[in-house]
Amino acid sequence: MSAIQTLRPDLQLIADWIAPHSRVLDLGCGDGQLLAALQQEKQVQGYGVDFDVANVVRCVASGVNAIQGDLETGLADFGDARFDHVVLSQTIQAMRHTEAILNEMLRVGREAIVTFPNFGYWQNRLQILQGHMPVSDTIPYQWYDTPNIHWCMLGDFEELCAKNRIRVMQRVVMDKGKRVSLLPNLRGSLAFYRVARG
Repeated sequence: MSAIQTLRPDLQLIADWIAPHSRVLDLGCGDGQLLAALQQEKQVQGYGVDFDVANVVRCVASGVNAIQGDLETGLADFGDARFDHVVLSQTIQAMRHTEAILNEMLRVGREAIVTFPNFGYWQNRLQILQGHMPVSDTIPYQWYDTPNIHWCMLGDFEELCAKNRIRVMQRVVMDKGKRVSLLPNLRGSLAFYRVARG
């Protein structure tokens, strides 16, 4: 079994979108699992950024180049068009400056891969109708301790892209690791977008 096949299904999908030998920046890279698999299987030049110093240490220990940084301050350390792919996985909903980070991703990268929990998922809607903020596999926090501050649905993200003249190249919606094509905004818990300028 390849290193990519051992990843979670959401990370496998991201890995499928990344071309061999490309330059990849993973924002909010965690322990570097995605970058490690991409380096091993696709010989990418990968760099990670994470706020948690412990995650950066884990990355470095596994051979992944990573730096500690706060994404809210932007990506000023990286030059224009420095990367082929910039990844922001299940983090955009926790960003204060969502629009700014999306534009920065496409300043430093040729294309961006963004994933986020879909607030329009039917189980989230049901919990709201029952008088509670949603808690699920993709939204694992209670309302009072969540880092998430900007919830969105598929249409919301696509409107943000249109406003910023960002082209959606590909969209996939998943639930429990399987792709959803019928009624994706209702039946999908996790959204994946490949986007680029123009």
